[in-house]
Amino acid sequence: MRAEGQQLAQIAKLIDSGVIRSVVDEVFPFAQTAEALAYVETGRAKGKVVVTFKS
Repeated sequence: MRAEGQQLAQIAKLIDSGVIRSVVDEVFPFAQTAEALAYVETGRAKGKVVVTFKS
């Protein structure tokens, strides 16, 4: 599968309209990346596992 501009535009419209939504399960700070990976490996995540960076 290759990302194409038209396809990505259609996906963006679906996201903007709320048809597609991201589900975030857990958010970890960068210092806890090892814990985030361990959590993913348990197989219990019900959505995205996010690692944040301070800006």
